[in-house]
Amino acid sequence: MYADIIVDISYEKLDRIFQYRIPKELEGRLTIGSRVEIPFGAGNRKISGYVVGFSEYADYPEEKLKRISRVMENSRRVDEIFIRLAAWMRSVYGSTMNQALKTVIPIKKTIKGKEKKWILPMSDMEERMAGLGRKSPAKERLFSIVKDREALSFEEATKDFGISPAVIKQMQELQIIRLVSEQVYRNPAVYQKEREKREIVLTAQQQRIADDFLWRYKKGDRTTSLILGVTGSGKTEVYMKLIDGIILQKKQAIVLIPEIALTFQTMQRFYEHFGERASIINSRMSMGERSDQLARAERGEIDIIIGPRSALFTPFKHLGLIVIDEEHEGSYKSENVPKYHARETAEELARLTDAALVLGSATPSVESYYKALAGEYRLYELSERVGIRKLPEVEVVDLREELKQGNRTMFSRSLRKKMEERLERKEQIMLFLNRRGYGGFVSCRSCGEAMRCPHCDVGLTAHREGNRRNTGFRGEFPCNESLRCHYCGYQIPLPKTCPTCGSPYIGVFGTGTQRLEEAVKKEFPQAALLRMDMDTTRTKDSYEEILSAFARGEADILIGTQMIVKGHDFPNVTLVGVVAADLSLFGADYRSSEKTFELLTQAAGRAGRGDAPGEVVIQTYNPEHYSIVEAAKQDYKGFYEQELLYRQLMKYPPCGQLLAVLVASQEEEKAAQLSDKLAALTADLTENGLEMLGPTKAGISRIKDIYRYVLYYKEAADGELLSEAKQRMERFLLKENGQEKGDCMVQFDFNPMINY
Repeated sequence: MYADIIVDISYEKLDRIFQYRIPKELEGRLTIGSRVEIPFGAGNRKISGYVVGFSEYADYPEEKLKRISRVMENSRRVDEIFIRLAAWMRSVYGSTMNQALKTVIPIKKTIKGKEKKWILPMSDMEERMAGLGRKSPAKERLFSIVKDREALSFEEATKDFGISPAVIKQMQELQIIRLVSEQVYRNPAVYQKEREKREIVLTAQQQRIADDFLWRYKKGDRTTSLILGVTGSGKTEVYMKLIDGIILQKKQAIVLIPEIALTFQTMQRFYEHFGERASIINSRMSMGERSDQLARAERGEIDIIIGPRSALFTPFKHLGLIVIDEEHEGSYKSENVPKYHARETAEELARLTDAALVLGSATPSVESYYKALAGEYRLYELSERVGIRKLPEVEVVDLREELKQGNRTMFSRSLRKKMEERLERKEQIMLFLNRRGYGGFVSCRSCGEAMRCPHCDVGLTAHREGNRRNTGFRGEFPCNESLRCHYCGYQIPLPKTCPTCGSPYIGVFGTGTQRLEEAVKKEFPQAALLRMDMDTTRTKDSYEEILSAFARGEADILIGTQMIVKGHDFPNVTLVGVVAADLSLFGADYRSSEKTFELLTQAAGRAGRGDAPGEVVIQTYNPEHYSIVEAAKQDYKGFYEQELLYRQLMKYPPCGQLLAVLVASQEEEKAAQLSDKLAALTADLTENGLEMLGPTKAGISRIKDIYRYVLYYKEAADGELLSEAKQRMERFLLKENGQEKGDCMVQFDFNPMINY
């Protein structure tokens, strides 16, 4: 037998299968997905690789084939399903097989398990202790503690009783005590075992969806389902009821959520119902915590894993259901190669495992709703909030009129009045502004020169760093002003004079969450504030700390970027203010209107989730734009109808397909030359209906001193010409253009979620 192996190197030239002989001592030990050590290259250096298949015949003379050195036992075994999924990702998204494998197998080595040691008394310990000659006080103390106990933890003995490990070892060698160890999992969540299981009580609408889905599931129907439910309609309760049903059939479930910030509240609800059979995984956890959760899943010790995009690759052996909550979110699209979308990848994983896929959102992506109306997805609708809660009243404020009335502050007169009323009634407020930092950009008002990053083609953003903890803060605080690049992290102090002309007239233009926080403190000095953005959530537990503090009522006002408006449930929040609705409306992205509608609808959905009614104030310079008008009415279908007309006219997804090809290099000339060659290689496809835009400099033409050029392809049909273009470029880069490829990086991105 021979093994087909992919080497663990992400160079496209090596993205192929190599055949190796299987030595007799390894026969029967290898499986699809085994990680092995092999001799490679002229020097036979030892590298690792993955077994992706077996064959009985050699493709080359047998004397030229090398032998597998060993199986890497300390590696996490790759399931055959993940090998097949990686191969699909490589084909669809354009990457090497190794890049795809490293995506679906994020932790390759099993981290050393965490152990808990126990000290147990020997049955004849008193006789052995009596037989000792001189006894140290430490030995006497350990003896007296252990003799009347069944067990004493090693940690308690050393920390609480001050007994050194050396003394414990000596007593073990004297056979007065014995040590036993048990493996314990690093658990990222705190279970409250004393709580009774929270039973799920569904509304009539929710129950109909659960009954229909589970009935079809038992019949073997695995059609992808889309649940369109208004904010507060109880989609999470439906998910849990569906999971109850598949667990009864000895199946397991993956629940994807878009932001780490959602994890805390989501987990509490799942823990209250499922207990320790539910767990969590995300990038903020330590490597040991993540490894332990994957090990628990692999051993069948948990039924449910919850987390962002990467949780999709949890190694469940009996996967039965994948749920993608807030499926419209852009964070489900990977920014790294392969640039996969979790929704599409989940569909393929569900197909490979005979699992079902359920998507849920108050504002589904245009692509998903399009498929639902076409019958490709099954559509379920939740049109009412749970209980007697009504959707909040929404007021759209025209900031042009505010300016005419002489109001130049960040708060419209209506928003300011409503904030004062809430503070008097001890109700909570959320203020949403989708830009972090103190200001948008900094420039000189004398010569017009903007402060730009020397490594990226972007302006620097103003920040203020205060010496305080961001919880329940009241009053002024000392701060330092700096300029920071949000792409590479470059940072300098805010200059007092212009570096170009020496003028002292340095101005901060635009606004960010830090400036909003400052404005709130000035207008409402009595209010306790919390701010939640990328700058305040850099540490492991910062999300939970901020959200928990707000839930406990330690702050009156929560200020933040989009991470505060997604899925959170704070019953005492009765007012949501959208400070600048236009920030996302006019971006260089065909999804700008969709993003704006989603953000505004989600933001509005945070108000009035308790007993008191909610209100929302949306401040905008474009109150007549359809995304703002329909968001104020919470009318998804009205928005969809208008947005689809635009997509049809411009042949954008779902009415067409896009492919972005990014070419990057440390040398601008090489990036430009290679992008020209790729364009020439695919030029004839334009005669068959493929549109090609570019090549041209990317919107941000330099990041971290890497120059970027981009090609866009557009096809109104099913994407076959796009696939042909990608395959041509891949073959060219692999075979004919190896030297240039070594100097340039090329990435393929189908239906990109960002504008290059």
